[in-house]
Amino acid sequence: MTAVLFTITLLAAAGVGGVQLITEEPIARARAEATREALLQVLPPFEGEPQVREMSEDELPVKLYTASAAGEPVGYAVETMTKSGFNGLVRLMVGFAPTGEVLNIRVVEQAETPGLGTKMADEENPLLRSFVGRDPGRMTLRVAKDGGDVEALTAATISSRAYVDAVARAYRVFCRATGAEVPDAAEAVSGATRRVDDASGATLREDAPEADEMEKGGLNE
Repeated sequence: MTAVLFTITLLAAAGVGGVQLITEEPIARARAEATREALLQVLPPFEGEPQVREMSEDELPVKLYTASAAGEPVGYAVETMTKSGFNGLVRLMVGFAPTGEVLNIRVVEQAETPGLGTKMADEENPLLRSFVGRDPGRMTLRVAKDGGDVEALTAATISSRAYVDAVARAYRVFCRATGAEVPDAAEAVSGATRRVDDASGATLREDAPEADEMEKGGLNE
């Protein structure tokens, strides 16, 4: 019996490993293509390939892409992330003009509630409209419900706070990379700060307690 169980386990492990080897390369290609497409959508026309610099902000990994034409930077893109989404990880690609204005934003990865938080990926959604053409350093980087300048998605405040958190992180990276001073407004808490309750293990928000009860009830607002 022991030999039979060992053989079955060995075959199962080999099968899983084989599937991973088969799918690993296509998945990597798909991710690279998605990144390339996002860069084209958030940056102005550029020559060659953008220079890539891996960085971190708030202990989270980010990537800075510098796009150039005629030897001069024409735009910057930051692949940023937050773990404060309603269902965890949200990853964005944020494009900046050399002067700091947001050119465009594209959602690269999210697992938010269909029909609610997923609307952050829609064209012309209120989150996107709140940022495009504006310098985040001249904004209060909170959703309007928290006294900020960003219009939230309807019935998806938690997802909206996470989106703002990711954009704020991207802007700080842009400022560091270009040598610009980070305005106090960009250092403001977005409302997406989370902590873990030691007793229950539940994820709570330090500065938005009213959202904690709603999240426990399964609502994204």
